[in-house]
Amino acid sequence: MPAAISVRDVTVHYGDVLALDGASLEIEQGRICGLIGMNGSGKSTLMRTIMGLLRPDSGAVLVRGEDPARARGSGSIGYVPQSEDVDWAFPMSVRDVVMTGRYGHMGFARRATASDRDAVRDALERVELTAHADRQIGQLSGGQRKRAFVARGIAQGARILLLDEPFAGVDKRSEATITRLLRELADDGATILVSTHDLHALPALADEAVLLMRRVLLHGDPARVLLPENLGRAFGLDVLDRGEGA
Repeated sequence: MPAAISVRDVTVHYGDVLALDGASLEIEQGRICGLIGMNGSGKSTLMRTIMGLLRPDSGAVLVRGEDPARARGSGSIGYVPQSEDVDWAFPMSVRDVVMTGRYGHMGFARRATASDRDAVRDALERVELTAHADRQIGQLSGGQRKRAFVARGIAQGARILLLDEPFAGVDKRSEATITRLLRELADDGATILVSTHDLHALPALADEAVLLMRRVLLHGDPARVLLPENLGRAFGLDVLDRGEGA
C-alpha cells in the first residue's frame, strides 16, 4: 500500500524566493504528523503543494498514490485554513460552510440530498456546533470557526486532512475538542498533517513530527524532534532561550 502522503525532493519558488528546497517526507495512513518551523520555513507552501494548489518546480507529490489535484477533486483531501485566509464577512451560515464539504458528492446542480444533510448534521454534532448551525460563520469565536472547518472535512469524508495553524487564537475548550476529534479520525484511518506553533501540545496530539526549514531537517518521534538541540537548527538558540515556539 502506498504512503498516504509522499513528498519526494520537492522544490518550489515564488518568483526568486525559494520556499521549499528538496523537501522529502512520507506519512503513513492513520497517523497524525505535526509540522513545525518558524514563519517563512515553507509550512503553508508544503501544504498547498500537497493539496495540488501549487505545482513544484521539481520533485513529485503523491496523495494515496495519485496526483494531488485528482485527489482533491475526488474529495480525498480536506483543508482547515489559517484564519487570515478566510473572508469571515461572507454571508454563509455555519451549516452552509460545512455543506461545502459535500459538494464533491453532489451532482452539477449541487442539490443537497438527505444523505448530505445527515452528514452535515453528524459533523456539527461531533464538533459541538449544532446550536450554532444557523449563525453566520464570522459571528463565531476563533475556536468555533476552526471547529466548523474541521466539521467540513468530516462531512466531506476526507481521508487526508491538512490543518494550517488550527490552534492559533483558539480557547482551551476548542483546542481540546479539535485534538480529540483528530485522534478519533486518525484511529478511523484518516491521515492528518497539522502545522502548529504550539510545541507544548504536540506530544499529546501527534504520532510523529517534521521539523521544516525549506527542507525537512528531521522527521520522527515528537519527543526527539522537540529536543532543544534539534529545535535550535530551525528556530535559533535565542528562541529556545525565551522558551517560545516560533
